[in-house]
Formats: sequence, structure tokens, C-alpha cells
Amino acid sequence: MAGAQDHQDYDLIVIGAGPVGENVADYARKRGIRVAIVESELVGGECSYWACMPSKALLRSGHALRAVKRLDGARQAVIGGLDVPAVLARRTSFASEWKDDDQVAWLNSADIELLRGHARIIGPGTIDIDGRSYRAKAIAVATGSIPVLPDIPGLADARPWSTREATSSSNVPPQLLVVGGGVAGTELATAYASLGSEVTLVARGALLDREEPFAGELVAQALGRIGVDVRIGTTPVRVDRDATGIVSTELGDGTIVVSDEILIATGRRPNTLDLGVQTVGLVPGEWLAVDDTMLVTGIDWLYAVGDVNGRALLTHQGKYQARAAGEAIAARINGAPVHAAPWGEHVATADHAAVPHVVFTDPEVARVGLTEAEARERGLRVRAVDYELGWVAGAKLHADGYEGRAKLVVDEDHRVIVGATFVGQDVAELLHSATIAIVGQVPLDRLWHAVPSYPTISEVWLRLLETYGRPS
Repeated sequence: MAGAQDHQDYDLIVIGAGPVGENVADYARKRGIRVAIVESELVGGECSYWACMPSKALLRSGHALRAVKRLDGARQAVIGGLDVPAVLARRTSFASEWKDDDQVAWLNSADIELLRGHARIIGPGTIDIDGRSYRAKAIAVATGSIPVLPDIPGLADARPWSTREATSSSNVPPQLLVVGGGVAGTELATAYASLGSEVTLVARGALLDREEPFAGELVAQALGRIGVDVRIGTTPVRVDRDATGIVSTELGDGTIVVSDEILIATGRRPNTLDLGVQTVGLVPGEWLAVDDTMLVTGIDWLYAVGDVNGRALLTHQGKYQARAAGEAIAARINGAPVHAAPWGEHVATADHAAVPHVVFTDPEVARVGLTEAEARERGLRVRAVDYELGWVAGAKLHADGYEGRAKLVVDEDHRVIVGATFVGQDVAELLHSATIAIVGQVPLDRLWHAVPSYPTISEVWLRLLETYGRPS
């Protein structure tokens, strides 16, 4: 490590004070080492102000209203639509009005020093912030990822929205074009259609194409029902914004979409371009490869945690990595053993095949582990079973005409679940039981004794096991 230097300002410096960086710093500080955290924007990071929290706040009111309208006896009580100013005000409250006072107060309470400014690595264990250098035994990079702007003629000059503008806007555009059929694109199309925008969504391929195929199909159908014009198999080839602010987007099929705003949600790249990583032999703008303790390959003092390492671009997974990394960094600095075997306290083993995530469209898409296709690509001998959620008594209580589907992917050689997908209203809360089953490698024979309460949506677990069948 960098401990051979004459003077250390800290044991650990964390670059990036989002949820991931905060957790690295917190877990390391609890083990008694001196920690500073650097932030150039708001303490709390992307998730708190421009991603997870404000986007879900934008979505929730529409979800709740549609859920009421799916229940006879309740739908008759609904008069009018959403109160858009109230929804936006609620969103703003979840983003703490884009102020980080509470987050800074938490850092102070945790005895973590905050350094404001843009940090760049200038050598082993050394960073520069606005002309002043700081040294540490370890540096953890938690700078996350940033949106990718496609190389489309006219797009940059048209001042497109990224997810930041979409989640923080004080206005709802009458017409919105969403480019991208992934998580951000489908969620924000859902949100803005609920708020009253006339939304067009264009995607090069199927929606949510990294999920089980039925997930994107059900989401596309649902988007159509709330008025979204879903166009699959085409992309913009030119974008122009005129003097009045109207955007005209020519698509590859020759059609033109006119909108007040265009939102680009086509992917993200690591935020490493202006980090100084070239000074230690790494390539700016690329993901930072790490081992399971989040130690950067070939460097014994540098860690990369969360989106920046490219393993799982999810806040909760980054926080999981951060807990392991904080503990591992402190152990190494304190001269304590590092438990790096799979599922040990200093590793993020779940990144490889047990990552849970939810797409908060309506219906929700909740998945953990591998899809059937991914499992087969890994050479596993698997069998998949599906069940219609609308056949489950508990689901019928949630909505008249409930539509949804569940799927388990089973490793036949070990008789354990390696993947689970649920699509439907209110399925997000089903996911943790599946995550426990996969992480714990619970045998199917034991799962028969995990009895779901009746009548709940969780009864789908029994129905899936019955569909799979007990061994004869």
C-alpha cells in the first residue's frame, strides 16, 4: 500500500459521496481508521437527487391511481386525474429540495471529514483537490456512472434531457420523446405519461431486453394502454430544435416525431474520464476492473466501488460492495485478516449471480439471479417453469383482471433456484424471498416447507413448485 510515504493525511480517502461512497467511508470509519470523503456536487449523490428517489416518487402516484382504478368499488370513487403540482412537490421533497444539509450532518455525526471539490489522482495514494494534495494509505473511487449521449447529428445542439433533467424538471412537457427501451426509458415514459405528457418511446430492440422476454412484452402492452406510442426497431438519425423550442426527430424508418423535449436514456458509462487514473496506469473513461474486495487489478492501494467498476449498476448493489470494501480496507490497514473466500465478510460474491433489481414500471418487473438464457450461456443444465400470476387468489385481490407472470430457473444438477422473475402489480416485495433462496442455495425440497400465507401474491411460490413437480 501507500504506507511507505512520509506523511499520510488520512488512512482512507473516498472519492464520491453518494450512497456507495458514504457506505465505504462509514464501514471503514467504524473500524477505527481515519477517513475523508470528497464530493464535487451534493453529498448524497445521483441516487438521492436525480435517480432512484425522485424517479420513484414521480412514478408512485400514477401507480397508486391505476391500482385503485383496477378495483371495482374503488374505481367509482376516483374523480379526475393526478394533481401534477402535488406530485412534483412530493418528488422535490424526496430530493430534499436538492440541498445536502442533512447528508452533511450525517457525515459529521459519523466522524467522516468532508472535502469539497473535484478530486484527481496524481500518484500512488495521492489526490489533488483544487491545487491542494492529500495522501492516504488507500483511495476508494465511488464516482459512479454518467449518461451516454449517442452520436446523432443535431442531438447535442438540441439540448436533450438526460435522466437528471427528467427527474428534476419543474414542468411536464406536453409532448415527450424518450429514446431507449431500458430501465430508465421505460420508467420515465411511464412517469410522464401518468403526468399527462403525450409520450413516444423509441427503442432499437425489444424493451427491457436483458430480462426474460415476457417482461418487456408485458411492459410494452401496459405502456400502450396508458397512451405511450411505443416504436420498437428504430432509432433517431437526426434531431433538430427550432427557434421556438420544438424538437423534430427523424427516425430510421423515415418518420418524424415532434416533441417539446427529447429524453436520452440509452445507457451509461463510468465516470472516470477526469479522475487522473492515467497517472497510475489506468485508462480514463473505462470501467475499473476489481477483485471481489473491490481492489483495482494490479494496484494495492486503489479500490473502485459501485457503478464505476461496471459489475452491477444498481445503488443497492453498490452499497453491498461498499460494505465489503469498507471492511476489507480497514482490515488491511489495521493488519487484520481479510476473509476473501466466497460469501466472506470482505467480498461481494452476490455480484456474480445473485443480483436483485426492480424496474418500477406498471407492471413492475422484479428479477434476481440469471435469466434462462444467461444460465444456459454459463453452461448450467437448467429447467424453467412459469406461472400466470392472475391465477393466484391473492393477486386477484390486488386487482380485477390481474395480469402478470412469474418464472423460476432451476439448476437441475443441484436442485436449487438460480433465477427468478416476477412481472405484475405489487411484485417488488416478492423479490427478497427469491434473493434469499438463491443466495442461501435453498434446495427445492426444503422450499416445499416454506409455506406462503393465503391469500397473498406469495402463493405463487407454491404454484411454481407444483408446476415444477416433486421428484418421483
